[in-house]
Amino acid sequence: MIPLDGSTLTLDRLLAVADGRAEVGLARSARDRVAAARAVVDAAADGDAAVYGVNTGFGSFAETRIAADDLAALQVNLVRSHAAGVDEPLPPRAVRAMMTLRANVLAKGYSGIRVSTLEALLALLNHGIHPLVPSRGSVGASGDLAPLAHLALALIGEGQTWDGQRVDPGRRALAAAGLAPVTLGPKEGLALINGTQASTAVLALALAGAERLARAADVVAALSVDALLGSRRPFDPRIHAARPFAGQAASADNLWRLIEGSPLNASHAGCGRVQDAYSERCVPQVHGAAREALAFVRHVVGVEMNAATDNPMVFADTAEIVSGGNFHGAPVALAADMLPLAVTQLATISERRSERLVNPALSGLPAFLTRNGGLQSGLMLAQVTAAALTSELKTLCHPASADTIPTSANKEDHVSMSMGAALKAERAQQLARQVLAVEVLCACQAIDLRAPLSSSAALMAAHGAVRTVVPTLLDDRPPAPDIDAVTRLIAAGAIEYATGIVVN
Repeated sequence: MIPLDGSTLTLDRLLAVADGRAEVGLARSARDRVAAARAVVDAAADGDAAVYGVNTGFGSFAETRIAADDLAALQVNLVRSHAAGVDEPLPPRAVRAMMTLRANVLAKGYSGIRVSTLEALLALLNHGIHPLVPSRGSVGASGDLAPLAHLALALIGEGQTWDGQRVDPGRRALAAAGLAPVTLGPKEGLALINGTQASTAVLALALAGAERLARAADVVAALSVDALLGSRRPFDPRIHAARPFAGQAASADNLWRLIEGSPLNASHAGCGRVQDAYSERCVPQVHGAAREALAFVRHVVGVEMNAATDNPMVFADTAEIVSGGNFHGAPVALAADMLPLAVTQLATISERRSERLVNPALSGLPAFLTRNGGLQSGLMLAQVTAAALTSELKTLCHPASADTIPTSANKEDHVSMSMGAALKAERAQQLARQVLAVEVLCACQAIDLRAPLSSSAALMAAHGAVRTVVPTLLDDRPPAPDIDAVTRLIAAGAIEYATGIVVN
């Protein structure tokens, strides 16, 4: 069981819950903090002073005082009214990540929620009950209000749940698991929906995919460089020590080790070519820049996963409830906008290598990597697909965080658009993975056409992993299933693992 304490959640642990269905629990250290903050809220609810979110309305209704008899209804109405999401639902893995992140925030002890309500949220997660959360509707203002409200609906026995195939009413799903709906107390509805956990969850999963893509990109580039009879010398570690970006050095080291011992590489030693094209010799510089950008995204995600993003915040040590703005999604939005830029760098240089591989004037190989050109078209349209995807990727690089639309009667007069940025990031890494899959097909086909010479042991192992799902292209066939199969290999990390070396 993964303990949630509000401070030590990592991306690997989040993935274990999202994808591995690991169970979660409330850390013992968190329980006392949560209870202490709740005591402050209870005292405020019983008092005469106006406290935002406890006995007042929300947003532009913040000055409206709510009668004591209506405090429970206030929280339920908040959840119902804010569940305004639309469009396709988030996949269950993203909802699981969102639930985990929200529970982790609550465990910090700044939200004022009851321990029992927090444990009810954890029970939902551990029983595999996933609220149906529409993907659109958040501007990242007071956090991801609409997505989190859909999450909270299921907790109170309303809304819907979704397992990726079947939709059930929330109350029915709870009953089937032997769970009872939660009756919300003062501030609990607000505690459940105020924060950036939807956009952070989507971004965290996109980041994990992008980091795996960056490692695969080095393996794929090494295959292409060797198939194109490119030089290994541009990856000499001395070159990269002179420009000490960690990402660049890691990428160069990967290529240096991957190509080492290649008979193909040795076959053209001393050839007349002085320099390779940029898409070959500048791989570490381009891939490295993408890695540096992803490192920034990882930093932001790591902080935000363990950050209190509530409003107002409850400080149990001084018995204060203080309004602030930690819900604002600006940090998440900026990081999310960085991710498409990073993976687009990986994709655009990949597409250029695919072009070199299918172009006989640049590769010295049969046109479009088929021995029967004219009668057969080979991988001609696979490269066109890569070009189409890279063009779409460029449109996803427009920053969502540069936009702001005032909402809530201008109370929320500057918003982050973090959810839109995160959804864009997720789409971008999916497209980039498909671009890399096209290069994999081209590079492996080129290696086959270079026979009887072969690449290094590490790269031939990667080639072999591809050949377990996609045979050598001897006669024309639809490339789409092959692209899909290799895309799944990249997503699973199978290509990097197959090399038998540690790809940094």
